[in-house]
Amino acid sequence: TDMLLYCFILNAGEPRKFDPKFRGPIHNRGIVYFAAWVHGDPRKVIYPTDSYGQFCGQTDTLNENKTILFYFNILKCASPVVLLNLQCPTTQLCVSKCPDRFATYIDVQASYRYRPDQWNYFRQFCKPGFNNPRKVFLKRCFPDFSTKNGVLTVANQTTFKDGRGKTRNVTDLREAANGINNVLDARSVGMKIFEDYAISWYWILIGLFIAMMLSLLFLVLLRFTAGVLFWIFIFGVIGIIGYGIWHCYWEYDHLKGIPGSDLTVYDIGFQTDFKVYLQLRQTWLAFMIILCGVEVIIILMLIFLRNRIRIAIALLKEGSRAIGYIMSTLFYPIVTFLLIAICISYWAVTAVFLATSGEPVYKVMANQTLCKYANLTCDPETFNTTNVTKLCPGAQCTFAFYGGESLYHKYIFIFQLANAFVFLWLVNFAIALGQCTLAGAFASYYWAYRKPADIPLWPLFSSFGRAIRYHTGSLAFGALILAVVQLIRVILEYLDHKLKGTQNSVTRFLLCCLQCCFWCLEKFLKFINRNAYIMIAIYGKNFCTSAKEAFFLLMRNVVRVAVLDKVTDFLLFLGKILVAGGVGVLAFFFFTQRIPVFAQEVPMLNYYWVPLLTVIIGSYLVAHGFFSVYAMCVDTLFLCFCEDLERNDGSTAKPYFMSASLHRILGKKKLSPKKASG
Repeated sequence: TDMLLYCFILNAGEPRKFDPKFRGPIHNRGIVYFAAWVHGDPRKVIYPTDSYGQFCGQTDTLNENKTILFYFNILKCASPVVLLNLQCPTTQLCVSKCPDRFATYIDVQASYRYRPDQWNYFRQFCKPGFNNPRKVFLKRCFPDFSTKNGVLTVANQTTFKDGRGKTRNVTDLREAANGINNVLDARSVGMKIFEDYAISWYWILIGLFIAMMLSLLFLVLLRFTAGVLFWIFIFGVIGIIGYGIWHCYWEYDHLKGIPGSDLTVYDIGFQTDFKVYLQLRQTWLAFMIILCGVEVIIILMLIFLRNRIRIAIALLKEGSRAIGYIMSTLFYPIVTFLLIAICISYWAVTAVFLATSGEPVYKVMANQTLCKYANLTCDPETFNTTNVTKLCPGAQCTFAFYGGESLYHKYIFIFQLANAFVFLWLVNFAIALGQCTLAGAFASYYWAYRKPADIPLWPLFSSFGRAIRYHTGSLAFGALILAVVQLIRVILEYLDHKLKGTQNSVTRFLLCCLQCCFWCLEKFLKFINRNAYIMIAIYGKNFCTSAKEAFFLLMRNVVRVAVLDKVTDFLLFLGKILVAGGVGVLAFFFFTQRIPVFAQEVPMLNYYWVPLLTVIIGSYLVAHGFFSVYAMCVDTLFLCFCEDLERNDGSTAKPYFMSASLHRILGKKKLSPKKASG
């Protein structure tokens, strides 16, 4: 039984003390996700909501006929908190129409006794602040700006007084409106994208199905004609570059004698129109020199790496044989995809609930400085029934901000960070489970002395069962290490984004160095984890031991690793580009109505690039899923081969388990020509 052992010796800690409240397993346990789902409300992201948590225009409520949201003090919407929490920290009212007059509360208060008509009009927006002429946009009231003699105005005024009597400029209103507009624009674009997905999902699935069939076809062709496909790719690239060289020379020669074509790039300077540079002979000469250099490099690489390329092709063929005996492995990426999709959905839903869990908080605003209830939270519905108004005359229960006073609301950002960390952990675990399962299946193929007679029944399902039953701890530990590094990278990216406007070059340099180091560390850990999972699948040892053995085994065969593995990755990458590019071109012609046969079937979209990018990215991921099986197969066979070479010598007592073709490919000969007995 494989158990996750301690990698470091830890202090056992102090013995637990007596707790009279302890009665066995604790029942009242809280987790971030449960709390987020209880307090969050994703409808706040989509629909206008007033300060009491009621949706504007909701039937069977007091706001049924009030479908527009009015921001009491829109100046507060300019805060970055708006973008972080998706909520504007000011009192919001549901109204039937936006105000069409400009006035502050101070002005209206003066007309309370003399102009009852004005007072009655502004009572529907009665909050201690200011009102201004507004227009409706996305069911929200926004200041109605205009210009007079080139100066921004609202109701022909350039300044006004806010609720505290402070003179403010109209540009403050514009900045505040822009702050909330950023959120609303993001929501509007999001809704349009959602609509495009809703009417094009059928065609997106068809595109992904085509990508799946192309991937399967490519894998089948690799099994029988890996060498032919590779050389077609290589000579195709050489031919395309050769055509580029000829075309550059033709353009260079064609521009000879044309006025202005002999100018240099330095002579014309920087131009926004790229076509200007294409009229210069110097441009085409530079292109021709660059392409000639690339062509020479590729040809030299083919000459000096031809034997290693043959080895890589042969290794792919050996992997093809393994997959041919275990065809079910081709469809295991669907399991990994479903697991990752569940992780993404779980994380996204929890993140939205966390972001929308803020509630309006009201606090006591007292005129007296000695009021002991000042700045304490209150309930506006029951405030008048308390003794606060008696002890503090003139005190009011006013809106303070969106959020909460509990520990949960104070640490929402920490919860979002924890949610992101768990998401990374779960995704890495799903990937690790897939790698270990596939490695176990392909290892059973390699270590079968007589292929396929000695291959166990249902090797993929057996390997999956072993990974779940015995290796869960090891896989989780490896995923944990990788998730920690990835979370640090996310934090560094966030800090880099925040510090872009700073002038401290030393800080930026150190941050850049840290980003580079952790990027390299993540790549190294992914490589080590992948090979550690192969060793776990073969020997069933814990993660630390398997990682150590895999690392030293690879270091003893570092040249083979560098050449064989990377050449194989290059071949599979070409296949991914072929599948994604082919399906992407087909999707582009379809969604832009350039295929006459299907022109009437194309849905009307807001953004045609939404399904197009989805199909391209999805096709690449589908191809990556299928080709990752091949990559895992090659890596597993190579690691098994290295183990086979070190453990055995090809004699009757210690026969090799590798196939005869792999013997010839890697230049190994059996020490004994006799067939091994047993």
